[in-house]
Amino acid sequence: MPDSQRTDAAMGKARDGKGASSVDAVDQVREAASNIFDTARGSHDWDHTLRVVALCERIGPAEGADMVVLRIAAYLHDIGRSCQDRSNGSVCHAEHGEKMAGPIVEALFLTPEQKQNILHCIGSHRFRNRHVPETVEAKVLFDADKLDAIGAVGVARAFLFAGEVGACLHNPDIDVTQCRSYSRNDTGYREYLVKLRNIRGRVLTDTGRRLAESRHGFMETFFARFLEEVQGRR
Repeated sequence: MPDSQRTDAAMGKARDGKGASSVDAVDQVREAASNIFDTARGSHDWDHTLRVVALCERIGPAEGADMVVLRIAAYLHDIGRSCQDRSNGSVCHAEHGEKMAGPIVEALFLTPEQKQNILHCIGSHRFRNRHVPETVEAKVLFDADKLDAIGAVGVARAFLFAGEVGACLHNPDIDVTQCRSYSRNDTGYREYLVKLRNIRGRVLTDTGRRLAESRHGFMETFFARFLEEVQGRR
């Protein structure tokens, strides 16, 4: 189903909540968003979204976030991901997702400020784009999404994504940091070098930074052992 049709279907469900409570709006967005992920790749599927929501629910209250805005943004943050994957990275899923979410969010019974904030959260959650998270909610979503990219889950997702794009396990003969994304050398180890090891220093909230420390340490240990094993030293 094209993105426009998926968005129209989600809009219909969101409109059913017009005049409903903010809690109802969150539940309806969750249901509508889940249907957009029926063809998503495993590394950025609905399960990833649910983990990000769980992290938002852990970080958000400690940071004083508007949890209605945050939960809705978290459910919608990756709805543009399949378009990025189909384009082999030429489309920014955060920017595209913000556009897709516009009609869904507009139909909700929320204040204009809340709606604007939700779209800002979606558009600024990506590690590799020019948009800077400015609100508390955007910062929490950014951190939650990045935390799911590091630690044990992050390592697993890095290799899952590498398999999705047909990458090899490891190529010791090249500088993988100079390789293209979505290529045969877009390995889990390349993702660690170009992105994952830098995430700890990019986390924006105090709560997120505390969670990032242990996840980062696990990841460093894993990839050090990984290199030893692929070189036959362990």
